[in-house]
Amino acid sequence: MSALQHIIATLHEQRRDLTKPYHVPGLWIDHDSVEPGATAAQTVNPYEFYAEKLQAIHETVPTPVITGTGGGEWTRHATVYNLFPRVASAYDHAHDDHLCIEACADGWRDTGTLLKCIALLPYIHSLGINTVHLLPITSVGQDGKKGTLGSPYGIRNAYKLDENLAEPALGLDVNTLFAGFVEAAHILGMRVVMEFVLRTSSKDGDWIGEHPEWFYWIREDVPDREPGSAAPDAYGNPIFPEDDLNQVKDKVFRGEFVDLPAPPADYQAMFTAPPKPDQVQLENGHWVGVLDDGTRVRIPGAFADWPPDDNQPPWTDVTYLRMYDHPDFNYIAYNTIRMYDERLAQPENAVSDLWDAVVGVIPHYQNEFGIDGVMIDMGHALPMPLKQRVVSAARDINPDFAFWDENFLITQKSVDEGYNAVLGYMVFDFHLPNKLQDFLGRLAHERLPLPFFATPESHNTPRAASRPSALQYVHYALIFSAVVPGLPFIHNGFEFMETKPINTGLGFSDEMIAENPTDTLPLFSQWAFDWTRDGNLVGSIRYALQIRQQYEALLSNANPETVIFGYSDNPNITVFARQDDKHTVVVIASDSFETREEGRAYLPVCDCALQPIWGTDVAHKGFGAVHIDVNLGNGHVLVLAGSADFPRLQK
Repeated sequence: MSALQHIIATLHEQRRDLTKPYHVPGLWIDHDSVEPGATAAQTVNPYEFYAEKLQAIHETVPTPVITGTGGGEWTRHATVYNLFPRVASAYDHAHDDHLCIEACADGWRDTGTLLKCIALLPYIHSLGINTVHLLPITSVGQDGKKGTLGSPYGIRNAYKLDENLAEPALGLDVNTLFAGFVEAAHILGMRVVMEFVLRTSSKDGDWIGEHPEWFYWIREDVPDREPGSAAPDAYGNPIFPEDDLNQVKDKVFRGEFVDLPAPPADYQAMFTAPPKPDQVQLENGHWVGVLDDGTRVRIPGAFADWPPDDNQPPWTDVTYLRMYDHPDFNYIAYNTIRMYDERLAQPENAVSDLWDAVVGVIPHYQNEFGIDGVMIDMGHALPMPLKQRVVSAARDINPDFAFWDENFLITQKSVDEGYNAVLGYMVFDFHLPNKLQDFLGRLAHERLPLPFFATPESHNTPRAASRPSALQYVHYALIFSAVVPGLPFIHNGFEFMETKPINTGLGFSDEMIAENPTDTLPLFSQWAFDWTRDGNLVGSIRYALQIRQQYEALLSNANPETVIFGYSDNPNITVFARQDDKHTVVVIASDSFETREEGRAYLPVCDCALQPIWGTDVAHKGFGAVHIDVNLGNGHVLVLAGSADFPRLQK
C-alpha cells in the first residue's frame, strides 16, 4: 500500500462526526468554479472531504513530470509555486475568528498541515504549475524562537520533519503525510523541491547534545548585545577597528582570503573550547555545558555574516555550525563562517563527521520520499569542498536531481558549483521600470548562464500587492514573469492579493519594518491567507501560465537572439519581442502606474499576423518594422503573438 493509499484508508477508518462545524474555502472544494460566491466557505466533514480529494488524485492517470537534458536541467522548463505549508493551508475552520495553534477538540489543526497541502495540489496544478518549491518543513527549534511558532529556518534537526505539520485527528506520523504529498505531486506531474539550511542549527538543535564539538561555545556569563548597542563586552557581531575593517573589506573584495584580520582579542576571549558530550544538558530549553574547570558555557546566536559592520542584533534562534576546527580560529566571524581564511580552510581542519552528517541530509529525503531537487539557503557560504560533496552525493542517487541557489547574482560560478537556477535580482527590481529595462537589455545581449526566478515577490520581500496601483502592478508583473527567459515563480498568497509580508528580510524601509513587528510576521507566527477573497488572481495566473505553456520553447529560451528590443516615441512605454523561427510574442507595456500613456510602438519583427493574447481584443497586422498606436492605462501591458513562418530576423 502506498503512502497516499494509507492516508486515504486512515481517513475512512477514523471517520467520525465532529463536535463543531468544520469549514473549508470554496476554492478547496471546487477550484474551477467562477460563479459569484464560489470562494465562499462551506461546511464539510474533514474525514470525508480529504478522503474524497486524495482519492481523486490517486485515481488520476499519472502525468509525466517535466524533463530536461539531465543534471537537473529540467529546471529550465519549471513553472514554480512557492509553498509555505503551515501558512498556505492554514484556515479558521471553526469560523470563530481565532487561528488555533494547537489542534482543536476534534484533533484538527487550523494551522497548515501536509494533509491539507495534499488536498490543495490539484488547485496548485490547475494554475499551470509543474514544480512545487517548499520553504523549510524540518523540525523547528524553540530556544530564542521568534513569534509563536518559530522560524522554519531555525532547524532543530535536519533529518526530521516538523511534527506540527501532522493532523493529530488521524494519528499518522508526519513522514507518512510527506510521502503522500510527494506521491500525489508526482501523479499530477509536479516535481517537488525542498529548501534546506546546511550551515546553521537552532540553538536547541539535537546535534548539540550529541556532538558539542560541532558548535561554537561562549561563557554563560556573557550577555547578548542589545539592539543598537556597540558594547564590546556583550556578544554580537565582532566590532572591528576602522583600519582593520577597511582592510577586511579590501581583501575580501580582491578575493584574498590569506591572513584576514581577526576580530579583537576581547571578542575572541568570549569563546571557549566545547564541553564534552557528558557535560552538556538541556536546562529550561537551553543547552548548557560545563568545562573541566567548572566554567559554564552556552551556545551563542548567529548574526549576519557580511558585511562585518552589519548593524543587525544577534539572531536569537540559530547558531553557526563549526565547519572547521583550528585553535587560532575559535570564534564566529566573517573569516570562519563565510570568507574562510586559507589557513583555516585546510582538509585536516575540516570537522569530518559534521561534514558527513551535512552531506547525508539530502540523500535522506531522496531515499525516503523521492524529492526532485533542493534550494540551498546561503549555499554560497558553505566551504566549496563540502558543497561539492553535497551535490555529488545527491546526483549519485539521482543524476537528474536539481540544485537551486539562493544567490542574487546570476553568474557562471553557480553553474560551476552544480546549480541549475538562482534566485537572481528580478525580485528586487521588478517594481523599478528603469532597472527592469536594464535587465531586459541584458537578456537581449547576453546569454545568462542559468535561469533566474521571474517573480515580483518572495517570502523575504514586500508583497507585490502592497505596491502602489496594486491591481495594475500585479498583472504587469505576472505577464512579464511569463514572457522572460526565467522561471515563472508564484509565491503563495500572490493569487489572493496578499499585502502582509511573510518576512521583512529584504527591501523594507524602517517604516515598513515598524509596521510589521517580528511577532506578527507569518514566517514566525500563525497566519492564514484570505482564501475566500472574490477578487483573486487565480484566473489571471492560469491565463498567463497558459501563454507561457503555449510558447514555452520560445519563452524559456535564454538565447539573446530571441529577445529583440523595439522602441516608442513615449519613454514610459517599453517595447520588446520574443522571437524564434516558429513564433513571435510582442510585449508593449506602460511603465507608469500613475498615468495613462499614449504613443506609437515600433516593433522590430518581420511580416506576420499578430493576434492579441493579453490586454486587448484588437488584432494587428505587422509589416516589417511594425508600428502600433497605443493608449495604455497605468501599468497596462499589451501582448501580441503570431506564427513566424519566415526567416529569422537579424539583430
